Amino acid sequence: MTDLQTYIEKASTLIEALPYIQAFRDKIVVVKYGGSTLTEEDDVDTVLRDIVFMESVGINPVIIHGGGPAINRRLQLLNIETKRVNGLRVTDEPTMRVVEEVLFGQVNAEIVAAIDKLGGRAVGISAKESRVMHVSKHMPSSPEGPVDIGFVGDVERIDPGPLLELASQGMIPVVAPIGRGESGESYNVNADTAAGEIAAALRAEKLVFLTDVKGIMGDPADDGSLLSTLHVGQVDGLIDNEVISGGMIPKVGACVKSVKAGVRKTHIIDGRIPHSMLLEFFTNEGIGTEIVQ
Repeated sequence: MTDLQTYIEKASTLIEALPYIQAFRDKIVVVKYGGSTLTEEDDVDTVLRDIVFMESVGINPVIIHGGGPAINRRLQLLNIETKRVNGLRVTDEPTMRVVEEVLFGQVNAEIVAAIDKLGGRAVGISAKESRVMHVSKHMPSSPEGPVDIGFVGDVERIDPGPLLELASQGMIPVVAPIGRGESGESYNVNADTAAGEIAAALRAEKLVFLTDVKGIMGDPADDGSLLSTLHVGQVDGLIDNEVISGGMIPKVGACVKSVKAGVRKTHIIDGRIPHSMLLEFFTNEGIGTEIVQ
């Protein structure tokens, strides 16, 4: 292939992206950046470059991040035992202090610094301190009745105002999913759930979950069974048949809720694939699984 042919192909790629860039300009895209995709430096770099690119062409990204692996490491370092009920971390006061310190003081700060280094403009916020996310205490059920698992919250209300204000200034909000209780307490909120609630409140154009899997697989044992498109009405049956299971359930639940609230499309894609968001947003083929009405 000649150098000229290479340049022509590059130009064709840019032209392919043009209608998508035009369609998404000034629109809000919520990106849930999972703890599982925050572990490899190269993966982090390509994801954040994609986000800076989006901001540079007039799209308004809002990042909601997790941090489970970093929290686990800090708790182990402090010899604080982690207990779980129905897959949820039991969060007493010492654990909540660690969760808040790691999510906002470490993970959030690192993402903001990395975006700034790449030429983007990011602002880190706690959903509690900014009064974006108001929550009530979550009490999971058991055969013996409701179980108190500490400072774990259910989202009651999202105030999108602070996020819209930052987006209007050309900033990228990076949100730590810490909820505000009725009396100002800090609550740990599932980051997938928080992303869905925030996308719904913002009436985002898209909600994207970056994960460490290709998407939703019809058969987990078959690498070629990726479900490219799902409609909301198909989801319950796939959960009943255990095609959607485990940690994928809250992600899909957040997608369904946000689509019903007016988010046009939701996506579950592999954040380990270099520039996965650009491939999903700005090419004709796309990757991963999209969930639509």
